Order: sequence, then structure tokens, then C-alpha cells
Amino acid sequence: MSRSLCGVVIALSLAAAFPTWSHAQAGNGAAWDEVGRILQTPAVFGGGYYRFNLPRRDLTLRLGDVTVAPELALGAWAGFSGDPAEATMMGDLVLTAGELRTVLAELARQHIEVTAIHNHLVGEQPRLIYVHVHGHGSATGLASRLDHAIALTGTPRPVAAAVPTPLTIDTTAVFAALGRSGRARGAVAQLTFILVPGTVSMDSMTVTPALGYASPVNVQRVGPDRIVATGDFSVIGAKVDPLLQALAAHGIVATAVHSHMVDESPRIYFIHFWADGPQKETLAGLRAAIDAGR
Repeated sequence: MSRSLCGVVIALSLAAAFPTWSHAQAGNGAAWDEVGRILQTPAVFGGGYYRFNLPRRDLTLRLGDVTVAPELALGAWAGFSGDPAEATMMGDLVLTAGELRTVLAELARQHIEVTAIHNHLVGEQPRLIYVHVHGHGSATGLASRLDHAIALTGTPRPVAAAVPTPLTIDTTAVFAALGRSGRARGAVAQLTFILVPGTVSMDSMTVTPALGYASPVNVQRVGPDRIVATGDFSVIGAKVDPLLQALAAHGIVATAVHSHMVDESPRIYFIHFWADGPQKETLAGLRAAIDAGR
């Protein structure tokens, strides 16, 4: 099968696996439509929650000689699980240094809990700060409050549909090497893993795995035999050192080890990374890290 035909097949299969939300997928459809109207971006349903993507396409991000695609590291988002009348919200705002003070002040005014403020990358230009948010309550109420903070950023809204882009990354090789299929657009492939066994609770409530502690791995083709990759591995404490050892053994830089949640049980550690190198070797290193975190 040719790469282009393979990309079409993968895209069709992923569309079925991660469909855009529709009224057929849940009751209370009008409420979720209203959340999308407030945040000015459509919902995507998958993994047991509703995700509203807010990519920072207004920023041109560079790390070394690489222009980082928005899909690789600029994916701000808000996710909701549960019933619209009593939902759990988690999300990640991607901010510039100049936006941080005003956004944090507005989140406090809106009583949106901040569970983490930190870097995900090292050496990027402009410098980015990632703010993780959390809340419980009416989905539309949470969205309205969060909207006040997002409006203080340069996040483009309404969020326009991504421009169709020919698939240039070899998804067959990426998905085979990492042992899982994912999504792809243009030069970027995106995969998600759940490495934490059992259940995780926070505020005496069970956290939806894909919402609270998924391990995203994003891969971007930057040359004929060169890829970069970033994301984070979410693991329990016993897996932190083995995973860091696996990254170091394969020349992949761990850029941060920190929390995204507060008082969760068991404690989850998030290990961010930056990989840059030949495709086969870099994918082998990522696979070694994934296996070490299981």
C-alpha cells in the first residue's frame, strides 16, 4: 500500500475511533453545544470525555533550527467529563510570559483552580508557560468562567477548522514502532497511551484516564530521516527512574518532571521530553521509554 493511500485509510479509521461529538453520542446535547459556543471551538468526543481544542496558531515557535508545528506543542485545551449539570473540567492553557500575570489573576477571580504552572520544553522561543486548570460544576458555567481567562490571551477564536494538509510523515513506520495507532495531519503524528494501572482519584472522585493522566506522544517529521518529538509520560513513582534511564540511554532529553494535579491518589508524575534525531533510532528510544513506564 502506498504511503498516501495508507494515510487515507488511517485517517478514515481514526475518524471512526475519535469522532467529532454529535447528539447521538450522549443526551444533553444542547448543553455540550453551548459549551462549544462559549469557548468558540467544536467538541471532540473520545476517551470518555469532551475535549475543546484551543491551539495557539498565533505563535511561531522555534526550538533550535526547528519550527515547531502547533499540533506538536501548542495544543491548549479544555476537557469535560461527567454530566453537563455536574461536570469535571481539566485543561491546559499555553501562555506567553507576558500573558501569565493577567491570566492567573483572572482564573483566581473566576474561581478556576490552578493545579500546575510550569515549562514543558527547554530552550524554545518564545518561552512558553503551561497552566493546568481544574474545576467542578455546571459545564456551561465552567466554560463561561474559563472563557474570561482565554480572552486575555492571543488564542485565535473562533477556532477555525484546520486547513487540509497532505500527509508527509510516515505514519506506518511511526505507529508500528510505537506499537499503537494514532492521528496524523501533515508532518505530525499524535499518539496517546495510558501507562498508569488501576484507577486514580482526586477530590474523592475517580479521574477519567484520558482526561487527567494520558501520555501523549507527538512526532513531527523535519527532514528525510529526521524527526522531533515531545509530549509527556504520566507514571507512578516507581516508574520515574526507569523511564528517565530509558530516555537518557537513547539520547532523549527529559525537560521536566512534575505534577499536573493536586492531592491525587496514587501520586502521578509527568515526565516531559524532547527528542531529535534519525527516525528509526528516535522511535526506538520512545518505545523503550513507553515500555519502561508500563
